[in-house]
Amino acid sequence: MTSELKYLSAYPLDLRNQVQRMIEENRLSKFLLQKYPHPHNVVNDKALRNYVMTLKNRFIKKSAPLSHIIFDPKIHIINNALGTHSYISRVQGGKLKNKNEIRISSLFKKTPEQFLNMITVHELAHLKEKEHNKAFYQLCLHMLPKYHQLELDVRLYLTQLEINGDIYCFNK
Repeated sequence: MTSELKYLSAYPLDLRNQVQRMIEENRLSKFLLQKYPHPHNVVNDKALRNYVMTLKNRFIKKSAPLSHIIFDPKIHIINNALGTHSYISRVQGGKLKNKNEIRISSLFKKTPEQFLNMITVHELAHLKEKEHNKAFYQLCLHMLPKYHQLELDVRLYLTQLEINGDIYCFNK
């Protein structure tokens, strides 16, 4: 098993072997493009805010408000982060103000909408559940029933990206 599968290290060996064969036979990009042929059109921070707020209002309307939603070029997949949620407390005018922020890696500006949706759902779930526990994943599944499959497919995409580069840069 090569280090090419670092994004899949928690998955069963038989799945990793299957992915390794796909890589060796140069079939991973074809698999992904067949399943997810086109990137989405959410390409700037304003569109991302609208996208995230639509999902938030649909599934967790009563959760804490979001003050900042952006694509962040500083989030790097090497640090095992595809997006971040943060809870910031600041003193403004003698009052303590709490703010929630969602930052999604700029990497997701040119991926299929399903991938952006999975990352968004993941970060929104953190508004209610801070830890990756059973309740967190139940909330993810409530918002996105195919969450686990999409998480695997995002990991396949990250593997493809690292090995052979972006497959969506010419499909826009």
